[in-house]
Amino acid sequence: MSAVPRSEKPTGRFRRMLDRLSSSQEELDDAELQQQAEAVGCTKICDVDDRQIVKVTGTLRTVTLRPRAGVPALEAELFDGSAALDVVWLGRRSIAGIEPGRKLIASGRVAMSRGRRVLFNPRYELRPLGQE
Repeated sequence: MSAVPRSEKPTGRFRRMLDRLSSSQEELDDAELQQQAEAVGCTKICDVDDRQIVKVTGTLRTVTLRPRAGVPALEAELFDGSAALDVVWLGRRSIAGIEPGRKLIASGRVAMSRGRRVLFNPRYELRPLGQE
């Protein structure tokens, strides 16, 4: 019996169940976040390029208040299971509902800053608490 590379193995029900049992909780959470992003028609953060206009969704990992050129800026890290993206609201000290663990959909033009993807002053929509 020859060894078959994992990508060529059948993706039947038993295979999915076995993969689920052998995966860590973090991998399962990441896969669930990616499925949710696809369900609402959002782009995976890992597929986002510089200067691209996108709509992304994920969970806020951190929320921090930092000054940028003397102006307050609320910064958050959005994670969708594939990669992270920084979301920055210039001139804002706080926004109701923007807190770690909250899910949100953000859209705007992506900029690359020191190898990180950043959305400045995006349009955003908080996901209802019941859907988290």
